[in-house]
Amino acid sequence: MTRIGLIADTHGLLRPQALVALEGCDAILHAGDIGEADLLDVLGDLAPTVAVAGNCDDLPALPLERVHLAGNFRILLHHGHRAVDEPAHRPDIVVTGHTHQPLVRRDAAGPLRVNPGSAGPRRFRLPVTVAILTLGPGEPAAEIVELDVR
Repeated sequence: MTRIGLIADTHGLLRPQALVALEGCDAILHAGDIGEADLLDVLGDLAPTVAVAGNCDDLPALPLERVHLAGNFRILLHHGHRAVDEPAHRPDIVVTGHTHQPLVRRDAAGPLRVNPGSAGPRRFRLPVTVAILTLGPGEPAAEIVELDVR
């Protein structure tokens, strides 16, 4: 089994609760609106980290979209704020951010879609969350992890 931590919309705030939730992951994918590039270094101390830029990022070294290969799975990572030709990438899993709303959904005959929600500043009454993607034999699975930020 491979565990991949999914995080998005940190907007410069990397909460200790998010680090605890992502401990033990084999890799971490950040779906944009990172805030400061140093945040990726902290995540990289936990596990190899891959990221894309979001609409609030000024990080020219980061692409707007990328495909991450994990085992036999193609994971398309993009922030979700602009149109992406998803079929061209042939993804098994699509990870986005942007809306701050956590989501795990499998479309009929389509990829598993995951938005880990926002791990950064709370927006409206939305929960503060990350997600864990589990890859192994069979279908990929993802779960939303709500962070206790009282």
